[in-house]
Amino acid sequence: MRVRITEYLDIDLDTRHWHCNRCDHDIGPAERSYKEGCLIADRDPREVHPVIGHDPHFNFSFDPEWVRLLEFYCPNCATLVETEYLPPGHPLTWDIDLDLDALVRKHSNQTVEDAE
Repeated sequence: MRVRITEYLDIDLDTRHWHCNRCDHDIGPAERSYKEGCLIADRDPREVHPVIGHDPHFNFSFDPEWVRLLEFYCPNCATLVETEYLPPGHPLTWDIDLDLDALVRKHSNQTVEDAE
């Protein structure tokens, strides 16, 4: 049984694995962060965000020595799954931590109730 977690991520409750819901690629165990199974692009934020303002004393840009832009892609179909901004050297954030046993119970009960 599959459960949609985000726009691009599902969890297979039988195997307890993350899956890309665009191509069904197995991204890895749901007990771990899905980000570990994704391709990661570490981008200079200035590639994405141009300098704001024209006055050299009052303009704003992202300094790559202070922040980096990480993009997480499905390794099979290259769907962009998530992005995050982190200081250089900071570990990846663990943004989704699910109670898998509760999800299994919830969806097992719904299946039984739906069948009745």
